[in-house]
Amino acid sequence: MTRAEQVARERGPIKKAAVLLGPGFITGAADDDPSGIGTYSVAGASLGLSILWTALITFPFMAAVQNICCRLGLVSGTGLAGILKEHYPRWVLYPAVGLVVVANAVNIGADLGAIADAAGIIIGTAVPWLVVPIALALVALQVFARYRFIERVFKYLTIALLAYVIDAVVVHPPLGETLRATIVPTISTDQNYTATLVAILGTTISPYLFFWQTSQEVEEEREAGRKTREQRRGASRFELRIATIDVTVGMLVSNLVMYFIILATALTLHANGKIDISTGADAAQALGPLAGDLAGLIFAFGMIGTGLLAVPVLAGASAYAVSETFGWREGLDEDWRTARPFYGIVALATIVGLVIPFTGVKPIDALFFTSVLNGVAAPFLLVVIMLAARNTKVMGQQTIGPVLTALGWITTVAMFAALVGLALTTFGS
Repeated sequence: MTRAEQVARERGPIKKAAVLLGPGFITGAADDDPSGIGTYSVAGASLGLSILWTALITFPFMAAVQNICCRLGLVSGTGLAGILKEHYPRWVLYPAVGLVVVANAVNIGADLGAIADAAGIIIGTAVPWLVVPIALALVALQVFARYRFIERVFKYLTIALLAYVIDAVVVHPPLGETLRATIVPTISTDQNYTATLVAILGTTISPYLFFWQTSQEVEEEREAGRKTREQRRGASRFELRIATIDVTVGMLVSNLVMYFIILATALTLHANGKIDISTGADAAQALGPLAGDLAGLIFAFGMIGTGLLAVPVLAGASAYAVSETFGWREGLDEDWRTARPFYGIVALATIVGLVIPFTGVKPIDALFFTSVLNGVAAPFLLVVIMLAARNTKVMGQQTIGPVLTALGWITTVAMFAALVGLALTTFGS
């Protein structure tokens, strides 16, 4: 039974909502990973309220992009790499998959380092070697446990991020100044400002989520009994509507968390002159007005929860992309004995990422750099995604409509513009 059929049959509003929220909501939770938290903390601390407007403008962008990826998976019946392999030349496929695999490996490393950094806050001393057992445990979970179990266990830890919402209220933000900073964009040619803007776009509209979203829609259909590609082709209007609600709610929740992290760090760290943060302990000080001595613990639990959820998503996205490229059997619900290459990529992506925490790069700096890297890779992938979503050979008669088309191309142009701005301010200074 498909999720849409379950929603239609469910009578209780709470149970209906629980059934309705699926891959899109999980994607939204994974989007607020440690690289996101780190980037938003750096943005608020270094630039204050001046960067707050990005939280408002990125919501329609990220919702549109993930809705497009969702429809690609639902209608075509295969993941993004599978679409590229079937309908586009190899010179498009291989660089696209290569970009996401490299970016994901760096992202995994930065997230693992952030988890260890957060664990150090709880323990009271830095334990960088902790990334090794954490990485091995996550690989084992992905290989031997169903992903549904993994996300159910770890996603509840991310509830700690709601502390930023309460914290921002406790601090009593200046309403007029906050509203103006939210609605009126602040434009600057400063290199730090431009790099932060690219990082924010890169961490909210991340390449790994493009591949993850399309593949998870396919996984959902497989679970519903649609085992063959032909059975999965096309989608009813009700299925598309349910998927749209799921994705939009997931992106809205993700974006609200982003808004309040920037607001909280701007009102606490930036306002008190602490504009340079490099560790989780630095970023945790933003929760001081709400939690006092418990600020570090709340921050740490939120960082660990998002990291433990995001690392499997990142490794899984790489495994889906590579497996679809070479025609291997794939899926986080597949038995490891029947999908060894797929799980091999999961393990390899995680192990390669292990190198990053031992390079000596400061945790928050690594998370910020990861977001910039994603911001560089994303616009090129978006061009391919937009062409595929309007291609009748891929989507049949269910190509995306004018609203998603307009928003998708605006997002693509905006990300290219930010990238050009970063290049000009970096090399022109």
